[in-house]
Amino acid sequence: MTAAKSRLERYELAERLALCSWTDEPLPESIGDECLDLEAAAEADLLLDLAYGLPRKVLRRFRRSALVDIDPGLTQIWMNAGLMSVPRHDVYFTIGETVGRPGALFPDGGLRWHYTPPPVFLPAWPPTPSNSTAPYTTVTHWWGALMEFQGQSYYNGKRDGFLPFLDLPRRTPLPLELVVCLGADEDDERAMLGERGWRVLDPRAVAAAPWDYQRYIQESRGEFSCAKPSCVHLQNAWISDRTLCYLASGKPAVVQHTGPSRFLPDAEGLFRFRDLEEAARYFSLVEKDYERHSRAALALAQEYFNSDKVLARLLDQALR
Repeated sequence: MTAAKSRLERYELAERLALCSWTDEPLPESIGDECLDLEAAAEADLLLDLAYGLPRKVLRRFRRSALVDIDPGLTQIWMNAGLMSVPRHDVYFTIGETVGRPGALFPDGGLRWHYTPPPVFLPAWPPTPSNSTAPYTTVTHWWGALMEFQGQSYYNGKRDGFLPFLDLPRRTPLPLELVVCLGADEDDERAMLGERGWRVLDPRAVAAAPWDYQRYIQESRGEFSCAKPSCVHLQNAWISDRTLCYLASGKPAVVQHTGPSRFLPDAEGLFRFRDLEEAARYFSLVEKDYERHSRAALALAQEYFNSDKVLARLLDQALR
């Protein structure tokens, strides 16, 4: 608890942290005494639920509740298959553009979904110039579980998303760096990536705290990242909140295409590749006019992902 509050203190949220038990067992006094209780939290006008499985008795304490789906496609599939039980909320949001729309490749779970872009707080991510020799980077987990849907079966980790692109460092002279969460006994994975030309860093060394993560992104030339295979298979038009931090910082992002979008560009500040050759070509396009694409990245973040705009719309819908 002390560690959590110390992280939140910088953002003036340390005294706004509330905890409640997910069971009928009370919280230990040593924890409960350090934060607000459910009674205090329930005075809020709205509960934004990103946990999916909050107990019904907790939800009922709030005047309004809104579910925010951050796993578009997967959430709806699991709900439809009875693998996830989501209590009733007043309104349902998703960061997947294609969720619940005609032509979606997955069910809607019997709910009406409202699309909301993921937000980025622009003052926390000011445009930051980088050295021309800085690497294109990303920060990621690595492993995932087996995904099965409509007769298809595949592993759904970021590792599996990166596998078709392992030879990318051999297709571009630009340095590519992965901050990847690997265990102490996974030297074989580090060696495999290193042999293919990837720089591999330990997240505990460069992204252990929010401000370390921020500094690492802002010192990067841009982002390169692949998506989990489910995003590609399901065509959910997902974009990472991490990618938004690069864009807001004026860093072009070269990321995997995850489906049709009403506003995401394919090759202007944000580059959405479909295969290895396209990814390599996009790096050449970025570097030929880096300053223009840096400005386009920032403009995209300002227009569509600015938290002031995104959250104002979300709250307006949620509190009707």
